[in-house]
Parts: sequence; structure tokens; C-alpha cells
Amino acid sequence: MLDGLAIDNRENLTARVHRQLREALMAGRFWPGQRLRIHEMATALGVSQTPVREAIMQLVREGGLEMRSSQSITVTRLSLSRYKELREVRLLLEGLATEKATPLLLSSDLDRLEELHEALIAAERKGDHEAATLTNFRFHFVVYRSSQMSDLVSILESIWLRNGPLLKFLYPHAAPTYRGTHQHLILMKALSQRDAAAAKQAIQDDILEGGERLVDLMQRIEAGEVTLAEGEDGEIRLAFPRAAVRKRAAGTARA
Repeated sequence: MLDGLAIDNRENLTARVHRQLREALMAGRFWPGQRLRIHEMATALGVSQTPVREAIMQLVREGGLEMRSSQSITVTRLSLSRYKELREVRLLLEGLATEKATPLLLSSDLDRLEELHEALIAAERKGDHEAATLTNFRFHFVVYRSSQMSDLVSILESIWLRNGPLLKFLYPHAAPTYRGTHQHLILMKALSQRDAAAAKQAIQDDILEGGERLVDLMQRIEAGEVTLAEGEDGEIRLAFPRAAVRKRAAGTARA
């Protein structure tokens, strides 16, 4: 999951490492609660441990990482209640950013959104989960950054910094589904027509409808029906105890 995070030596290393790790967190490249090891990250990034350590301390201050001791650094793991709280904030602020961006988006921005959406669908079909979450992140922030409201975008980035790791839960067990047309398509149509109200509604519907299965999965995790397990290879995966699977299947059958 650290593949592709190489650092350009021409830039300030700490700033570059921070930017790369920050985007990785926002785009769902790390698991909630995942332990991070400075020496492993430094090796993957091709830098010394010092800029990694400095970047991590900055991300701890921003709320994306947690440090319980000098040897224990983990990715922030939101509870369901905190996720829902941040979702309420997202509905307001992402709706506002979309509304403000609608008259400002360039034709090249609209083309970029179309490209990203097509790449998202292709990644989902291929089962390339990291590409899907990264592309979805980029899709949303093309819109938000087009609002030209830098303070608002900074607030949204700080929210996605804490919310982003939950995107790891999406595939393959809680992939976004829509009862009708994909909300991205509805959004792009509204943006192309410069309909700010419809665009705002589409982004809010995307947050709610696209996240329904995530909420269900998080409820199951908090109920102990699903657990996070670290394999021998160090990778974290969702584990579904057989008893919980049988219990849920029986409940579905009765329904």
C-alpha cells in the first residue's frame, strides 16, 4: 500500500513526505487503526527516518494519526458515531463547496471529472480497490478546489484526513451502490448545466446513498460480527467469523 510514494529530492523532504502521506490517508490507502513503522515507511519512500518522523508528528497534530507512545503510531480509527457526526459536517460543507464551484468550473475541469469517473468505474470492475478509492478522492476534490475557497478546502481536507481511512472498508464488502443513476453522473450533468442547487443535492446524495453499505458494515464491526485481523504478511483484512455469517444469513432468510 506504500507503492508509488517515492519522494522527489528537489523538494523539501519533510513537506513532500507530509503531502504524500496526507493524501494517502485522505484517499484511503491505510486501514483505520493500522500501525505505522517509521523505518518501513522511510524505506518505501526512499528517504531517511527524520523527515518521516517529522511528517508523522505533523499528521498527529492534524488528527490523521494517533501516537500513544514513541513506539506506537496508528492511523486514526473513527467510531460510527464520529463518522456520522463528520458526515453531517460534510453534507453542509461539501454541498457549499460544490455550489460555489458550479459557475467556476472550466470545460477542462468537466472533462477531467468525466475521465476520473470512467477510471473509477474501470477500477471497480477490475477489482483494483486502491485505484478506485484514490480516483474517487480526486474526483471529489476537483469539484471542491474549483470553488476557489481555500479555507473551505483546507477544512474539507482535514475532515477527509480522518474519514479517508474508512474508505478501506468499502471494497469488496461495502462498495457504493445506487438505486438509480450513479450520483457522479447526476452531479456532472448538473455541473455542465450550471445548476448549483442540483449539483449540491447530487453531492449530498452521493455522500448519503453511496455510504449506506459502509454504515451497515461499521455497525457490524462495532457489534463484533466483523473484525480487523492482521495477517502473517502484515496486511490488515476484514474477518467475518462463521458464526456471525450464519446468524446474519439466518436473519436474512427469516426476513
